Amino acid sequence: MTWPLQRPHAVVALALPGVVAFDLAIAAQIFGFRDEAERYSFTVCGLRPGQVSTSTGFAIDAAAGLAALATADTVVVPGYYPTDEPGTDVRDALRAAHERGARLASVCLGSFALAAAGLLDGRRATTHWREADEFRRRYPSVWLDSDVLFVDGGRILTGAGQSASIDFYLHLVRSDFGAGVADAVARRMVVATHRPGDHAQDPRRDARDDADDLARTLEWAIGQLHRPLSLPHLARHAGMSTRTFSRRFRERTRMTPMRWLSSQRLLEAQRLLETTDLPMDHIAERCGLGTAGNLRLHMLRALGTTPTDYRRTHRRMPA
Repeated sequence: MTWPLQRPHAVVALALPGVVAFDLAIAAQIFGFRDEAERYSFTVCGLRPGQVSTSTGFAIDAAAGLAALATADTVVVPGYYPTDEPGTDVRDALRAAHERGARLASVCLGSFALAAAGLLDGRRATTHWREADEFRRRYPSVWLDSDVLFVDGGRILTGAGQSASIDFYLHLVRSDFGAGVADAVARRMVVATHRPGDHAQDPRRDARDDADDLARTLEWAIGQLHRPLSLPHLARHAGMSTRTFSRRFRERTRMTPMRWLSSQRLLEAQRLLETTDLPMDHIAERCGLGTAGNLRLHMLRALGTTPTDYRRTHRRMPA
């Protein structure tokens, strides 16, 4: 989704009773921060205007009631606990927003509300891993994948809990305004610029001390995208055999090293298309995709658009 700048994209966060303050605060920090005023407007709504309890013992003040969903371009549903089924008014409001074309995005246990409204039936979705069994018991018609950070289903997206909400919201920004804007927001938030949705959310990590080696290698590879990098290049930099490197990489990211590398090359191409006037052949060389034809093929497969159309849509001056 790319949002034109005739007016800010209206994001409305639905704070249900027992809202998870972290999920809501991250949404506010990303979409409601002053730097984003030209791109996004941000509103918090509750069942009605006024105080809404949080899951951590204090209350927040919602400026609007459910009527705010009727004018939202994106409805964000943060997690809430306990995950009681929301009332008919909430379910109807969510369904009405979806039917008129709004994008719905749940975070953490917010997926319970979308499922209760019947919006996830037959769809792949995710939620916080701790409540996955309960979710499956209550909503067996939803294809739940509780081992990913987020699932992008187009106009309905679901994300995992806590820090994964940052990756999820940055994915929305990237979808709306491109990689350059998302990277700028990530730098402001002092977080990694891109963890893909199929990154594992399971926190039960082993005690090996190779995480720093992997992180250093990935940082090095991003600076070497113009080179024809291979799996042996990456493994050698990390000081591991190719087999060990591949296994540990997949354990932590649920991606193969080469798939990750391809995604980084594509992100670099997006940044260059957004912020430079470089010819397509030069961009393809700088991000390691070789030729303009190869760049076009990668963008069509991954983004459904050509480099020329992507540049026309997302063109902006460098920050």
